[in-house]
Amino acid sequence: AGTFPTMMENKVLMSFAFYSTILILKMYVVAIITGQVRLRKKAFANPEDALRNGGLQYHREDPDVERIQLISLFRAHRNDMENIFPFLFLGAIYSLLDPSPAVARIHFFIFCVGRIVHTVAYLLKLKAPTRSVAYSVAQLPCFSMALQILLATTPYW
Repeated sequence: AGTFPTMMENKVLMSFAFYSTILILKMYVVAIITGQVRLRKKAFANPEDALRNGGLQYHREDPDVERIQLISLFRAHRNDMENIFPFLFLGAIYSLLDPSPAVARIHFFIFCVGRIVHTVAYLLKLKAPTRSVAYSVAQLPCFSMALQILLATTPYW
């Protein structure tokens, strides 16, 4: 029986793990920012949080909080889930296809930077089309990985 390389020996998988972890941490940072803005603005979505932080009068919405709230919980968080979760699947399968480590790293890097710029554009309300360009650029490596996976697996369908 042959031996399988360990994860540490698979440069592509290690690169994928690095960029995937960066993206997961980015999602956590957005959630932390949301909580901090809620505390600073004293605008809590739940009555129990308002009571703990000054009273029911703070169970309210605030435009700045709402933007961050929508970004982290509804729009950006949902957008991250719609894009990062497929990337996690595609990147894991792609890593098993034994691609060139340099080419794979470029795929992962472009996606990661695109998602970070997308979030920054949302949070800082950067002028259009910054966010949509970041989104589109991040999709390119995903389409490339998906195509390569399909080409590699077509003989088995």
